[in-house]
Amino acid sequence: MATYKAPLREIRFVLHELLGIDEISKLPGYGEATADVIDAILEEGAKLCESEIFPLNRTGDEEGCHYENGVVRTPKGFKEAYKLFIDGGWSALSCDPAYGGQGLPKYAGLVFEEMICSANISFGMYPGLSAGAYNAIEQNASEEIKKRYLPKLVTGTWAGTMCLTEPQCGTDLGLLRTRAEPAGDGSYKITGTKIFISAGEHDLTENILHLTLARLPDAPAGTKGISLFLVPKFLPNADGSIGPRNGVRCGSIEHKMGIKASSTCVMNFDDAKGWLVGEPNQGMRCMFVMMNAARLGVGIQGLGIAETAYQSAVAYAKDRLQGRSLAGAKQPDKPADPIIVHPDVRRMLLTIRAQVEAARALAYWIGMEIDKEKKHPDPASREAAEDVVALLTPIIKAYFTDMGFEAANLAVQTFGGHGFIRENGVEQLVRDARITQLYEGTNGIQALDLVGRKLGSHVGRLLRRFFHPVLDFIEANQADPKMAEFVMPLAKAFGRLQQATAWLAEQGLRDPEEVGAAASDYLRLFGLVALGFMWSKMAKLSLAKLGDGGSGEGEFYRAKLSTARFFMTRLLPQTGTYFSTLMAGKKPLMEMAEVAF
Repeated sequence: MATYKAPLREIRFVLHELLGIDEISKLPGYGEATADVIDAILEEGAKLCESEIFPLNRTGDEEGCHYENGVVRTPKGFKEAYKLFIDGGWSALSCDPAYGGQGLPKYAGLVFEEMICSANISFGMYPGLSAGAYNAIEQNASEEIKKRYLPKLVTGTWAGTMCLTEPQCGTDLGLLRTRAEPAGDGSYKITGTKIFISAGEHDLTENILHLTLARLPDAPAGTKGISLFLVPKFLPNADGSIGPRNGVRCGSIEHKMGIKASSTCVMNFDDAKGWLVGEPNQGMRCMFVMMNAARLGVGIQGLGIAETAYQSAVAYAKDRLQGRSLAGAKQPDKPADPIIVHPDVRRMLLTIRAQVEAARALAYWIGMEIDKEKKHPDPASREAAEDVVALLTPIIKAYFTDMGFEAANLAVQTFGGHGFIRENGVEQLVRDARITQLYEGTNGIQALDLVGRKLGSHVGRLLRRFFHPVLDFIEANQADPKMAEFVMPLAKAFGRLQQATAWLAEQGLRDPEEVGAAASDYLRLFGLVALGFMWSKMAKLSLAKLGDGGSGEGEFYRAKLSTARFFMTRLLPQTGTYFSTLMAGKKPLMEMAEVAF
């Protein structure tokens, strides 16, 4: 069966020992977010996820959402779990106290988000979309709109969506056709059809706010002519209560491969009343606030699924008796040994674990950088934080979701034929993980964003925000014999990344197709180096802890070193393959005539 228990010890290791969250508690407004407070909050969050939300994962998948005459009902138990969610204040965790939020750091919300995604990715979609809507409104809307709508999003009594995609336009939003006509009273009439709208209609909240991209009558063509509008399902009265139904309805829900308990809707806008968010024709800039946060959130979905896949596979591998150890019987009193004795099973388990633990460290680091970007009093520090977040966002989205899908597949492989059977729960992880590689920009689009936008941005300034710390770490630790087994593989992989980056910069000036052909391999290479950097830092910390006696947790830190060694010797060398592949250039991809396919 699928298994999940929040990995609180691992989380505390990253937050307190590796990253040092005391630094964040010193930022303005975060003084009360001490280590003890954060630990207490996360312990309560773990209980909610383990006892209330995780048990709904399989049942929600089997039942799915129900659609009838424009009304969507979520699976049994979802409404009750969502009420517990909002009654506990979880929707307000990292929101501004000015709108009723708790004002906790972003990283705290991100950690809780990981737990939600591990427990039930479909359930997490509903508050996740609302959090994205909150961010877009907070950063772009007028004060009047903020005061009217944000408190409702913070309490979770109203929800939010992101309405971008249309039948004829997905990635290429320049093809968007939804219209916005001025109504003469400061509002607009929105008409058009949106598809693939997550949480577009459901029964969890009393109102839903649709953040919708549309074109004004005099808008220029392409993405430069797109504006953002807030379109409520129900128009609010002056006192904030629910008023009349607006002209937006769900036309149908999709029948999907996975995340079946999350309603994915076709939304029809028929002279629906909406209000402009931000400036006219600046909708893409406003929406990217929401999309960038969503891309990080999708990366966390990949991490969450991978954690559950690992825990489920380990539990099964320790329990399932099949065959004998190649080195001789390990449990001669039993008819067979547990399959965890077999090298190939351990390869699969360690492949998941080594990536999950490093990915968690990378994600939490970026969460803390987001807090610095928003709160640090020094403008240079805010700029540095903003740069590293922008650089690593496409890597986290793409690498983590590829990792989540691979982890889910490895969990099925560990279970063998039993993994292919629905009742054991791990095949659902594969189906749920697959969408994460597609939405909020496919992983190929993330790779193009990385090489096409981020590498050359500000004359390579974003890139230096990552390269310099890695180089500094290598130089500071390369003479330490205890660190040699970790630093030297990192240095070799980092050298490949530097060489590949220089090659891409040169090719980009001559032939954009060369860069496009290399993009996905380059992102994977970059992702492995980033995880290798995290593992080198975790290994150094673990060595220091063992040198101090391990604080009674020697087994924990020795396991960290063993996992680090596996990553350095069995996974990080894959950078050589990605380097060779991308350096092959575009010819193997582009020389075949289209008619020959």
